[in-house]
Amino acid sequence: MTPSWPRKRRRTPDAPAVPGGEEPFLSAASVRVRAAGGGVGAGRDIANNAFGPGSQVFDQRQYHLYPHGESSAVAWPVRIGRVPALASAFQPRAAVRERIDATMSAGSPAALVLSGGGGVGKSQLAASYAAEAVREDTDLVLWIPANDVHQVIAAYAHAAVFVDAPGTAGSRPDEDARAFLSWLATTSRSWFVVLDDVTDPAGMEPWWPPHRDGSVRTLATTRLHDARLTGAARRRVDVDVYTPQEARGYLAGRLHADGCDHLLDEAADDLAQELGCLPLALGHAAAYLINQGTPCAVHLDRFRDSGRRLDQLLPPEGDTEGYGRRVAAGLLLSVDAAQRSEPRGLAKPALALVALLDPAGHPHAAWEAGPVLAFLTHFREGAHARRRWWQRATPPVPVTAEEAHAALRTLHRYGLITSDPRDELRAVRCHALTGRAVRETVAEEYGISVSAAAAHGLLAVWPESDDAFPEMGVVLRANTAALARHTGAGLWHPVSLPLLDQAGRSLMGFHHAAESIAYHEWLIGRNERHLEADHTYTRAARDRLAFSYREMNRWQDANALMARNLAYAESAFGWEHPEALTAACFLAASLRMSGLHEDADPLEGKVLAVIERPGGASNSDFRFARSLMAQCRALAGRPEDGVALGEELLAECERSLGRDHPETVLTRELLARNYASTGRPEEAVATQQQVVASHRRINGPEHPETVAARADLADLYREVGRTDRALDLQEEIVAIREATFGPEHPFTLEARFAHAATLGQSGRVEDALARLADVLTAQERVLGPAHAQATLTRVLAREFRLKAANALGQDLVDELDAPAED
Repeated sequence: MTPSWPRKRRRTPDAPAVPGGEEPFLSAASVRVRAAGGGVGAGRDIANNAFGPGSQVFDQRQYHLYPHGESSAVAWPVRIGRVPALASAFQPRAAVRERIDATMSAGSPAALVLSGGGGVGKSQLAASYAAEAVREDTDLVLWIPANDVHQVIAAYAHAAVFVDAPGTAGSRPDEDARAFLSWLATTSRSWFVVLDDVTDPAGMEPWWPPHRDGSVRTLATTRLHDARLTGAARRRVDVDVYTPQEARGYLAGRLHADGCDHLLDEAADDLAQELGCLPLALGHAAAYLINQGTPCAVHLDRFRDSGRRLDQLLPPEGDTEGYGRRVAAGLLLSVDAAQRSEPRGLAKPALALVALLDPAGHPHAAWEAGPVLAFLTHFREGAHARRRWWQRATPPVPVTAEEAHAALRTLHRYGLITSDPRDELRAVRCHALTGRAVRETVAEEYGISVSAAAAHGLLAVWPESDDAFPEMGVVLRANTAALARHTGAGLWHPVSLPLLDQAGRSLMGFHHAAESIAYHEWLIGRNERHLEADHTYTRAARDRLAFSYREMNRWQDANALMARNLAYAESAFGWEHPEALTAACFLAASLRMSGLHEDADPLEGKVLAVIERPGGASNSDFRFARSLMAQCRALAGRPEDGVALGEELLAECERSLGRDHPETVLTRELLARNYASTGRPEEAVATQQQVVASHRRINGPEHPETVAARADLADLYREVGRTDRALDLQEEIVAIREATFGPEHPFTLEARFAHAATLGQSGRVEDALARLADVLTAQERVLGPAHAQATLTRVLAREFRLKAANALGQDLVDELDAPAED
């Protein structure tokens, strides 16, 4: 390999220009002297600095090449450039190679471009193909670091000498480079050229090797997703991280090679996942394990410690595979180039925001939210340049949604994130390690502003009803959890608290009970640490946790939380305050449902004393408490009192809010249930039909809330003996929910349960039992065996078994004496 020495030289005003008036092929501050075997390079006047056969001089003014004195036959095969050694535990990556080989054979593209983010192993794949070309005795194998077009030109010119390309004059690198490309186009010799790390598609355009019929002879690697790389019949193959199996195979092979098999423990797969299966990070991590004698489990615990930085966990001395840079630097190599690209100055703040969210992705629509655009506007590079005190600051030009999306595409083009608008839910994704590197470097300068912008962006796209868009709710909750994990105490700022509250409200409903308990127990603990023990958001979280406890039959825990909120409201606001009355109603209803009627009676009496006195019934602040009291009266076995309260409240809601207002519709629905409880089934059916009609007008016929109202109507049909109508309606609901949510979603299981109950009531007990068995199996798997819905299914199945036994005339004594399953 011929040596080269970089030297610096300042250009003086009278320095001669490059012949032909073209730009210098090297940067203005560098020169190169290359002395071939037997050549000598010395002295300060580089115009005549090298002599000897094959020696070259490159400077910013001109190019000197001193060819061999006499033309001699080329010694084939020729190998030019340093092909990287394959990793110690190189993974063949069969699936990726299959795609590469298939692309190579599909119409013989002019060049194959391997595209992927930093550290995914593109160069290693290219090196494996170059090694194959060497083994196959390819006449010329040329490996060129292509991150600078001038390097490519210089390498071509150098190769022109080695292959004795016709037209090689040694005076200008661009002319010799073109001579080399002409030789590639016409030679009968086999050749294979690798352009590693292309960063300038526009500058490379005239310097791609020629297209030859037959197999692919040019392979390029790049971080870019740029259409210019795939012009002129070039084709791209995207390269991603290792599969989990490949990641484990690498760790196992690397540790085994050093006799460290004992370090590969049960945490190896989790460590690989924590590293995002990134080859670059796995290489550093394996070296760290070997050097420190640390098992995978110990390193995994350290890696999950947010107080440790990447350079501590994956230190430079772990670069045993020759990547040549630290992990964080390798991942963020193209950040500055992205920041200089259009729209200028937005790449870094946009990347900082992406890094705080879930690596698996978040919706593109979040980038249209006003607070996100305001954040980008405020931190656009150059928007706050320092000015002298007498200079008037010019307000920055607001960033538009179009520019925000363009900034994401720029980050995508430079391989820093993935931005795919076709994916409605997870359009914007970022590798977990890239995100961590950004948080440790780029994001620090934006402080709390970036987390606040991210919180508002998520809130802006959160649907009013998670039931209508369940997948969106899952994605947004995952992003909220990631934001809380990455931001820490900073998220408990007043501007960000609504997001944490919204994530909790989205979990309300029987089908999220277990998840809701876990989330709200965590949230209450953080709220009490960062806010106050009885802060507004903390009390709201307690109420929701209590409701979820009830769904899991944890009545004592639920009642204790509601009693705590009532005690605070009474001491802080007084008994007659709407919040105190509401808290009392919540607790009374919970006590009723848990069978503690004697404890509920005095609470209800105190509430009724306030809302029934003159002026209380017309006080709009008491409206919610009156609605809850109507439910309490029904639970107390006094549904007629609930009907009276409900009728009064419905009239007031229709008068002040309108017939289709959500509160009016809910009040009408509760009234329908109380009508049914008081033996007024026809009025119940008629009232519920009005509820269904309102939901149809507001939401449409197949909206989850409309379907839920129709399900309640079907239950009323069953109660009044109209089982045929109930079964028809329930079959429609099951079909809609299966199509909308899937066969085992809790909403679908609820519909299947109701259908089975109606079948049993209509006399088709065996069919009902078979369906209930399927439903129970799915409920125990999806909701858990302790869930209230699973309990109800077991109780109903036992009732139907008793009914079937009675129909067969069997002795029921043993069955009735047997302990209940719940």
